[in-house]
Amino acid sequence: MDRRPVAMVGREELAGDLARLAAAAGCELDRANGVAAIRGRWSESPLVLLDAEAAAACAIARLPRRDGVVIAATGNPPQDVWERAVAVGAEHVATLPDAEPWLVGALADAAEAPARPGRVLGVLGGRGGAGASVLAAAVAVAAAAEQRDVLLVDCDVLGGGLDLVLGAEDLGGLRWSGLAMAGGRLAASSLHAALPAPSLAAGAGRLTVLSCDRDGPGPDPEAVRGVCAAGRRAGEIVVCDVPRYSCDAGIAALECADLAVLVVPAEVRACAAAAIVAARAAGHGVPLHVVVRGPSPGGLAPAEIAGALDLPLLASMRPQPGLASALDRGHAPGRGRGPLAGAAAEVLARLDARVVANRSAA
Repeated sequence: MDRRPVAMVGREELAGDLARLAAAAGCELDRANGVAAIRGRWSESPLVLLDAEAAAACAIARLPRRDGVVIAATGNPPQDVWERAVAVGAEHVATLPDAEPWLVGALADAAEAPARPGRVLGVLGGRGGAGASVLAAAVAVAAAAEQRDVLLVDCDVLGGGLDLVLGAEDLGGLRWSGLAMAGGRLAASSLHAALPAPSLAAGAGRLTVLSCDRDGPGPDPEAVRGVCAAGRRAGEIVVCDVPRYSCDAGIAALECADLAVLVVPAEVRACAAAAIVAARAAGHGVPLHVVVRGPSPGGLAPAEIAGALDLPLLASMRPQPGLASALDRGHAPGRGRGPLAGAAAEVLARLDARVVANRSAA
């Protein structure tokens, strides 16, 4: 697979500027002449650079939406450049020479981009105490056990701090209140270096947690988007613990997510509450699946709960023996075997399958 950034620009002067910036970033730029040439590179290239005319042509050709599309221009770009950017799904309009430092950084990120794209998962509870935070942490642990790098992101300012779920509350590192987002862009490696990283089994991938503080403001929605984008660019798993109440940070996480799971206890009242949460989440365009947590006092089957919510059933799980006491002792959930680890593995597999399917469709 050709992982070079690709550019489709008409003016030779702009093409030369982009080639020079690519060289400064330590990468080679592939130039495509026309929509037919760029179509074959559209999904696999880590970064796509277009001029305003190329952006309009790609939008007319209905090339699928993807991350990492930038419109490059020099001097005074056309007045309708932002309309063209929206039409093609471009994330930025980079006007040279002012945007040269930013574009060199984007090209450098592209040069180091992994072949496997990152994934973003949202986990939310159908009612209070459903166990969404525990499942989010368990999915992160499961991903790390597969030697993958993971960012576990706390979007619930009222949750008491997701670091507590991993037993990482005493570890040094930044929480949301100390994270500075310069221009909304940062590297995943910088996050791993700055955030608390609980100890896992030998040979596991890196797992870091970005937790809310016990007091103070919650995360800014643009900061949530920046963190999700950093993990995605680096090919990592980003697991967002999303509150069931509506808030800007939670909405940003859902809008970034490839998949969201709704944790629902097998109870009638929990199912009724989950229907409200599901209806709100559905408005943000993310595919939503159900994880049912037993036991059911009234004998409700997981398929009945999923059917009542009109959502696909992803997994069901029995109670995890000793979970409450393990959490109180600071043991990260999802280690070893058991119902929780099994459900986490199923969620992770569905997330991977979803991303692969999206790439194939593109």
